[in-house]
Amino acid sequence: MPLKTQFTKTFGIEHPIIQGGMQWVGRAELVAAVANAGALGFITALTQPTPDDLRREIDRCRKLTDKPFGVNLTILPTINPPPYEEYRQAIIDSDVKIVETAGYKPQEHVDHFKAHGVKVIHKCTAVRHAVSAQRMGVDAISIDGFECAGHPGEDDIPGLILIPAAAEIVKIPMIASGGFGDARGLVAALALGADAINMGTRFMCTAESPIHQKVKEQIVLNDERATNLIFRTLHNTARVAKNTVSDEVLAIERHGGAKFEDLKHLVAGVRGRVVYESGDPSYGIWTVGMVQGLIHDIPTCAELISRIVREAEEIIQGRLAQMLSRQASLTPGS
Repeated sequence: MPLKTQFTKTFGIEHPIIQGGMQWVGRAELVAAVANAGALGFITALTQPTPDDLRREIDRCRKLTDKPFGVNLTILPTINPPPYEEYRQAIIDSDVKIVETAGYKPQEHVDHFKAHGVKVIHKCTAVRHAVSAQRMGVDAISIDGFECAGHPGEDDIPGLILIPAAAEIVKIPMIASGGFGDARGLVAALALGADAINMGTRFMCTAESPIHQKVKEQIVLNDERATNLIFRTLHNTARVAKNTVSDEVLAIERHGGAKFEDLKHLVAGVRGRVVYESGDPSYGIWTVGMVQGLIHDIPTCAELISRIVREAEEIIQGRLAQMLSRQASLTPGS
């Protein structure tokens, strides 16, 4: 029996599992595989060089699945920002009905998407940000704990505290993100008050993930300690794979007074893209989470999602139910 939550009902999907946006990874073949397995996948808009390329990628995904999927649009303050409004319009023109926003002050985008009948999920790293997003009128929030890959925010609050703290206040569907990769995480997230889980690193390590097999094999080999937190001194913390490049970034930061210009040659996004394409995990900075320590294989998306749902049901109906049964048998007069 599928696990039904407020999120699955609101967004019309079978399972409370999401594959969020991932730069260079969220492409049609992965998103369609996730959708066909009954979960919700997101194409990463800014992986596509232009808004027209995004339109073509959405069309490509539609040829691979007839199930719901969405597009991620991450808004970051940069010196030369991409044409966010044009990407937004490409999403609307393509009749995509679910969008995941992330980053800096998305109110304009939220308003525009909502005016065109698009459901919006906003990614947050703090309870106060979740409250703000709810006030903006989004349909769901994704709360990212300190364990997550990419940007965990600056508060360093792990999911075990962050998720229930947000659940006490947030009234719309909430997705737990950061450190999730198996059935145990799904059951725990539901117990903490979430309506679904978001998995990034775990979906990177699937058969349909469009990254090099050697990178997937490296994720399987790595344990939970194989990440570095870079850019802490710049107050823009990012969790990335531990390798010679991220170690060098940390060494420069430890000297004190490091500016982004001092690190730019090491952290250029093109180097991370080469990692995924060439299969050399030491070539550049690439995003990955602590959940590596729980990843031991490279299944298809269908196999992974089916396994998580099946094992979650077994945990709920088996181990947890047995605990209640044992407690009842020990109660006087039972």
